[in-house]
Amino acid sequence: MRIAPGNLPEPQTEYDAKAIAFCRAWISGQSTFALYTSGSTGAPKPISLSRRQMVASARLTGQTFGLKPGDQALVCLNVDYIAGVMMLVRGLELDLVMTVIEPTSNPIRLLSADSELIAFAAFVPLQMQTMLEEPAETLPVLNKMKAILVGGAAVDRTLADRLQVIDAPVFSTYGMTETVSHIAIRRLNGPHRTEVFTALTGVEIGTDDRNCLNIKAAATDFEIVQTNDVVELVDSRHFRLLGRADSIINSGGVKIQPERVEEIIARVLANEGIANRYFIYGLPDERLGQQVALFLEKQEWSENRLENIKTAIREEMGPYALPKKIVTVPVFKETSTGKIDKKEIVSAYS
Repeated sequence: MRIAPGNLPEPQTEYDAKAIAFCRAWISGQSTFALYTSGSTGAPKPISLSRRQMVASARLTGQTFGLKPGDQALVCLNVDYIAGVMMLVRGLELDLVMTVIEPTSNPIRLLSADSELIAFAAFVPLQMQTMLEEPAETLPVLNKMKAILVGGAAVDRTLADRLQVIDAPVFSTYGMTETVSHIAIRRLNGPHRTEVFTALTGVEIGTDDRNCLNIKAAATDFEIVQTNDVVELVDSRHFRLLGRADSIINSGGVKIQPERVEEIIARVLANEGIANRYFIYGLPDERLGQQVALFLEKQEWSENRLENIKTAIREEMGPYALPKKIVTVPVFKETSTGKIDKKEIVSAYS
């Protein structure tokens, strides 16, 4: 479905109808909107956002990425949640021409012949991974964009390495429903690739006594939003994302950040050129309190690969961080926003 400035088409599908209903509410001047958090770290909860907050966020995105009236945007994230909704708001506020596609693993496959004119798009990591498996079809479209955003979940090292074939700038985004989408970005490809997030113009960041990030910006109505994301604050505008405070595993009194273990595993897999979904989680243990568990999707790993992983983890983090249990799952369950639903998987398979 194509939405041009001042022209709302008749919806052809149920999903189109949801997108058009939001656009009509926005154009009518509605002042507040109720959205739900993604539910990836807890039960989804309703949040009321003001039009003022959403406009501030949309305009900051336009300024950051140099978007101009008439630029084409691809909207292929779920419009029931903040990422998809804010793509619609950006289109409406910045006078972009929007192509709206119901979320699918490779949205570019569904585009029309003039798709190479698209200037701006946002994807989740799984979509990027799938599109890069068909480079002849997708790269001509991706390479002509002004900016490509990847958010909703962490970008692992294997995917980041594969993104180097894209000429257009690709950015990992940091944000949440409470901050009205992204408030910081980091470049994933090219010579300016970095592990450090940069806060967008006008966004103030700091940390609490747990080293968890807090945020204040126009998009938060200049109120402080306190997160559970543990960061290394480089300076007043830059930070490294280390993991979540509420995911820390306490094994025998040793606190282990699972995201750090996952990063070590990612480096080993990248050296082998392996793309495989996995995650680290803390399971109850009578002796240790919690034990480190490795959840794998689809296939078991060879003893040699597991030994290489254990060696790398032991060298960097010590023996307590080694996975004590390995669980293989046929297909990872996902949330409606495309994130791995860790709690559901752990509940079903442990």
